[in-house]
Amino acid sequence: MRKFLMVTTVIVVLSIVGYFTFLYNATYSEGVRSGELIKVSNKGVAFKTWEGEISQGISGAQIFSFSVLDSEEKVIADLQEFEGQYVQVNYVERYRTFPWWGDTRYFITDVKKVNSPFKIK
Repeated sequence: MRKFLMVTTVIVVLSIVGYFTFLYNATYSEGVRSGELIKVSNKGVAFKTWEGEISQGISGAQIFSFSVLDSEEKVIADLQEFEGQYVQVNYVERYRTFPWWGDTRYFITDVKKVNSPFKIK
């Protein structure tokens, strides 16, 4: 009986470690989105995370919410600089997130300012 409990415990622990390793390293998708950057904030009580929103439609009908990892210092600085302007962001979507990573499953990896297609030239 003792051997059975030991084997079961090892299997459970390895399964949990494998699951969290998968969540930490695997990405579900990668992509690009563009729109007006309407919000960038550092929020949270126990874990401070960088969160933001992009308006992808007229009058904010379609909002893309995203997170930025603390290690992406250049992206955070660029987002703060480009707030209120039209931007294009590259992101990775993860299967799940951890509380210390952010609120969403979308994590911005790059941002650049682009011309808005809605402005008259």
